[in-house]
Amino acid sequence: MASADSLAGLMKWLRRAEWQDAFNELLHRHVAPVCAKFDVAVDELPELIGDQHLTVWGCVFEDVLGRSLDDGRNIVDEYLKRRGWKESASNKAYMAALRSSVMSLYEVSDIVRDASFLARDLLRGGEAVRVSERLATRSLKAWDRIAARMIRVGTKTEMAGGVLLFDYDTSEIVLNSLRRAEKKARRNAGELSRQLGRDIDPALIAAALTDTEVLRASAFLFTNVWLDDLLTRTLHPALPRMCNTDGDELTFTTVSYPLQPEATADAIGLALTTISALQPESQTFWNWFEPQPNARKKRRTNGQTFVTSLGDGSLVLGTLELKNGRLVLEVNSQQRAAQGRALIEPVLGQLIGEPLTEARTVTQLMASRPASRSTALSSGLSADEERALLHATLDRHYRNLLNEPVPMLGNTSPLVAAKTAKGRERLAVWHKLLENGAARYA
Repeated sequence: MASADSLAGLMKWLRRAEWQDAFNELLHRHVAPVCAKFDVAVDELPELIGDQHLTVWGCVFEDVLGRSLDDGRNIVDEYLKRRGWKESASNKAYMAALRSSVMSLYEVSDIVRDASFLARDLLRGGEAVRVSERLATRSLKAWDRIAARMIRVGTKTEMAGGVLLFDYDTSEIVLNSLRRAEKKARRNAGELSRQLGRDIDPALIAAALTDTEVLRASAFLFTNVWLDDLLTRTLHPALPRMCNTDGDELTFTTVSYPLQPEATADAIGLALTTISALQPESQTFWNWFEPQPNARKKRRTNGQTFVTSLGDGSLVLGTLELKNGRLVLEVNSQQRAAQGRALIEPVLGQLIGEPLTEARTVTQLMASRPASRSTALSSGLSADEERALLHATLDRHYRNLLNEPVPMLGNTSPLVAAKTAKGRERLAVWHKLLENGAARYA
C-alpha cells in the first residue's frame, strides 16, 4: 500500500470544481442510499462511524480515478498531462495503475507479517496472487474477505488504500448482488439490441460486460453493503439468536420445588434413582443427561448453538440440586423446563409441593450484570491443569460436533457432508470460517 504522499498532488487536483462535482456525485452513490435507509444525513457519517469515514472517502476517491466525465476526460490522465513533470516515476506508475484498477472481493491467506499475503479473487477466479504489503498484514487474519483494488506496479502487486473488511455473510451478499447485476446487464444489452432493431456484434457486448467491466461500474455496491452492515451494527446492535441443541431459544429457567415436611434427602434420592436419565454427582446433585443426543430430531436454527456435555460426551439437558430445603431444577429453555417437570414430578409425588418458576433471557442476564468488571474467580487448579482441562473440553466439543447438524453444511453433520463433493466444498468453507473466527478473536 503506497503512502498518501504518492497521491498528494492528485488529491489537490481533485479540489477543482469539475472534479469535485464528479467526486460528490460518486460519494452520493456510494453512501446516500444507505444513509437514507437509516435516516442519517451524509454529513453525520464521520460522527457516527468515526475514522471509518476516511475508508469510505478513500473508496470513493479511487472510484473517481477510474472513471471519466461525460466528455471523456479522466482526472488521472489530465493530471499527469499537466502536472506529471512534478511527480516521480514511481508515483506516476502508481497513479496509472489505479487509473485502470477495479475493486473486487478477495480472500486472504498465507500472511507474512510486514511483508505480504495471498489474495484470491472471489469474483473473477484464477490463482491467488502474492500482494506486497506491510501495514495491513498486522491486522489481517487468514481467510478474511476484503474488498480492495490490487494493482500491478512494476514487478509487484500492491493493494490500494481503500479496503473494506467483510464478514462471511455480508461478503456473500456482495457476491450474489454482483452476479445478479451481471446477469441483468446482459439481459438489458440484448433487449436494447432488439429495441433498436439492429444486430449488435456479440463480441462487442461480451467485451463491454466482462467481469472486470461490471466491477468497474459497481464499486459503489461494495460500499453500500459494507456501510449498511456497519450502520446496522452501530445503530441497532443486537445479540445473535442463541439456542440449545433442540433449537429452543436460550432462556435460563429455574424450577424450585418446596419439600414437604416428611421429605428427606434420602427419600428424594431414592425416588430419583428410578429415572435412568439422571446421573448422581453427589447425594444432593444430579445431571439430567441424554446418552445419545443424535437420536432425537433437532429443529433447524440459524442461531448460535450452545452445548453442555459430560466427560463421556453425553448431552447435559439440565441439573437437579437439593439446597436450602428445596429441590431445584435448572435448564436452559422453557421447553426443557416443561420436559424436566414431566420427568421428575410423577416419581416424587407427595415429596414436593407446587414449584416456583423463574426464567431469564440472555439479554436480561446481561442487563443485570454489574457495570464494573469483577475479579475473576480462581478455579483452584494450576495453570497446567486449567490448560489441560480446557484442551480436553475443546477436544470433546469438536468430536461431538462431527456428528451434529451444521446449518452451513445444509443441516448435515461434518461426517455426512464429507461423503459428497458438494459437501466437501461446504466443509472447506466452514473450516475456513472456524479458523478465521478463532484467529480474529484470539
